[in-house]
Amino acid sequence: MDRLRAALGSPVWVLCGGDSPEREVSLRSGRGVFEALRLAGMPCELVEVEGLSDLLGRLRSGDRPSCAFVALHGGWGEDGRLQALLRSLGIPYTGPNPASCHLCMDKPFAKAVFELAGVPTPRWICLSREAGFVPSEDHLGSLGLSLPLVVKPASQGSTVGVSVVEDIGDLPSALELAFSYGDSILLESYVAGLEITVAVVGGPSLALALPPVEISPRGGLYDYAHKYTPGMTEYFSPPRSLDALASEGVKEVALRAYLALGCDGYGRVDLRVDAEGRPFVLEVNAAPGMTQTSLVPKAAAAAGLSFPELSALLVLLALEGEAFLEGLFGGGRGIRTPEGSSP
Repeated sequence: MDRLRAALGSPVWVLCGGDSPEREVSLRSGRGVFEALRLAGMPCELVEVEGLSDLLGRLRSGDRPSCAFVALHGGWGEDGRLQALLRSLGIPYTGPNPASCHLCMDKPFAKAVFELAGVPTPRWICLSREAGFVPSEDHLGSLGLSLPLVVKPASQGSTVGVSVVEDIGDLPSALELAFSYGDSILLESYVAGLEITVAVVGGPSLALALPPVEISPRGGLYDYAHKYTPGMTEYFSPPRSLDALASEGVKEVALRAYLALGCDGYGRVDLRVDAEGRPFVLEVNAAPGMTQTSLVPKAAAAAGLSFPELSALLVLLALEGEAFLEGLFGGGRGIRTPEGSSP
């Protein structure tokens, strides 16, 4: 921690709020990170913003942080616009580069990249509002899709606007819900099995997958309510339903997905593992939740890192890059970077 304090000439700004549907989650993440950094002894300031113009106004005044901890979710705070602004001003920030943030946020584009990179992902199609039609079951079958289906907005997180459709008669209402969050949506084959998430830190030259976390919602889909209502979901790390070899395989696939999108900094890869033990990547989250009970802190805890230690580590990673990880892990202990991976 002394090393981090020495690297900071001014406070870390914990950026939160925004104007996306995930604003409330962002506020909780911001407060969580702020308290964690404060407990780590780091000078920090909680900076709540409504829109990008709020942040621009403060930056124009000449006020600058040593580092920005991005706790914004969705919209301009996660799609690369904020990251491009900070990079252009020479302000270090947590999380991936602007291009990778944009790829992660555009789910159909990310899925196309996964396919090109050979990363296993469920079958999918993208629908636009402009097309204005509801696919029939036969049409879906001709595209290699069958019920049940997952229907979700093309660029939202926190399971906002997501439905699992088991009956074709429920598809119109699921489409209507997803389209209420944007003009493009994703229809994806539902993979029955385990829900797993893997947090990754680092980048193309050196990446580390933290222990996988198994997600076990009580009574259905791991939706917004199950994510943020205490007691509605159980979490297991290491996963109770995977042996050590299978867990390593999940980490390997998660790293391939993360690196295929050119990610650096840190992120979270969400997967499902089918009954035959095959992992399928759903998406990569470039600005995952960072409350005390969020998935990335749970993965860090399984690796022996407290929430304050994790938050401080991410700031140091933003300031010093992947060389910091190399020093921290003794030239590779625990580092999981598949050969041949590229951004």
